[in-house]
Amino acid sequence: REDRARTRAQRDAIATERRAAETDLSDTRLYASSSGTVVTRAVENGAIVQPGQTVFTLAISKPVRVRAWLPEPWLSRVRPGQKLEISVDGVEQRLTATVAHIAPGAEFTPKTVQTERQRTDLVYRMRLNVDDPQNLLRQGQPVKVHLPAAKTAGEAARADAR
Repeated sequence: REDRARTRAQRDAIATERRAAETDLSDTRLYASSSGTVVTRAVENGAIVQPGQTVFTLAISKPVRVRAWLPEPWLSRVRPGQKLEISVDGVEQRLTATVAHIAPGAEFTPKTVQTERQRTDLVYRMRLNVDDPQNLLRQGQPVKVHLPAAKTAGEAARADAR
């Protein structure tokens, strides 16, 4: 009876060690929360990293996102969920994009070189999700966002009344 109890205890200890080894092994794997392309590797293979430490920088590929800045006078022409078109140099067709987010607060025009007049211009950061089935866009590629035409004063008044 004592031999069986000792054997069971050894079996349980070995099973516990195995589970711990499996946990340690699974902790060596990194999983991305989204599909994409690795653009930078911050640490070398075999390095010991801390929780939350940046190991890779990932460019998300699905959905394709465009970051744009919306000038304050055009803010009333664009709403989240609205469909817009974008175009890129060298591609004749326009791509459809959906406004995913417009920042709640304004920021100054983000340019390296600014004139005195431009420094006072406020813009709102906007994120667009682009339908790009042919994989035409690349990370950092400049795009042109085509905004809807401005409404007449009468149309704007009727829209505001709704």
